[in-house]
Amino acid sequence: MSEQYRNKLSQIKTGEHPFAQYVRILGKGKTGSRSLTEQEAFDAMQMILKGEVEDLQLGAFLMLLRVKEESHEELTGFVAAARESIAAPKTLEVQLDWSSYAGKKKQLPWYLLSCFAIADQGISVYMHGASGHTEGRLYTEEVLNTLNITPAQNWATVEQQLNTTQFSFMPLEFLCPPLKRIIDFRNYLGLRSPVHTLSRLLNPLAAPYSMQSIFHPAYGDSHQQAAISLGQAHAAVFKGEGGEIERRPEASCLVKTV
Repeated sequence: MSEQYRNKLSQIKTGEHPFAQYVRILGKGKTGSRSLTEQEAFDAMQMILKGEVEDLQLGAFLMLLRVKEESHEELTGFVAAARESIAAPKTLEVQLDWSSYAGKKKQLPWYLLSCFAIADQGISVYMHGASGHTEGRLYTEEVLNTLNITPAQNWATVEQQLNTTQFSFMPLEFLCPPLKRIIDFRNYLGLRSPVHTLSRLLNPLAAPYSMQSIFHPAYGDSHQQAAISLGQAHAAVFKGEGGEIERRPEASCLVKTV
């Protein structure tokens, strides 16, 4: 009898919620817990994105991952499931994927000038991000609105903007609404969750080049290894200013590449 069949039979007998197994894997004590496999992470994220998980379970799941720090296998599974849920058009091509999820606290978002300069050279830039999840920060979406650059709410607008200006920004609430909802859990849990990490790896249009910023250097390896597992051709990962893709001139900068 396979382990998968035994788990399903156990759920039928006990009336256990199907998602409980993933919470148990992560939370079964110091000696009994372990990381999810890539397939388990994929299956768990699929259930989450389909709305098949109770908020109580989701909160426990996210915080257990936060405490142990997600593995690159887990990130790979999560991102693969999210990409499948997003189902971005395969006919839409872009050269550079740029994630923007942190917001700026101490500095203005100078990285936007880099994006515009790149786009002016004819290199198409697709940016995605989320705003409002942490108080006291200035987010890309707010700045773009001030500059009269309208964030895209659908793929048709993304295509039109890329064709005319080589730059398009899509908020996560339109790219993948369930992930935006989870990012906003920060106001309830008081901590960032793995969704802040996996969103940076989404690259929904499969751009050959990807830029990613991390809050803590320890996350660099998991981002790098997940990018490799996901088949990312070229990626650059580093600890940016305030968590955005912007080098801090007064600090050393280690860039991990794929």
